[in-house]
Amino acid sequence: MSGVTELMSDGRLLTTEEIVARLRAVLEGVGVALPSLGVDPVSGASSEPFALVALGRCNVRTATRLAVVLEGVAAGGDEGA
Repeated sequence: MSGVTELMSDGRLLTTEEIVARLRAVLEGVGVALPSLGVDPVSGASSEPFALVALGRCNVRTATRLAVVLEGVAAGGDEGA
């Protein structure tokens, strides 16, 4: 799976695993933990150029926190209420 890459806006190439780790760190930074977050094993092992990221399942508290964070970003805030 590590051969699958994504070009970042600054020209760097990141592996799918690096992108997932980045997303996990950013989410944790705003108080959201998605325990099942990872690279989808089927698409990650296929010949497709871009693997899918499995966001996974979460409990209602996590879903609420994620909604609050996204609402805050949409409203122009840093991380919601």
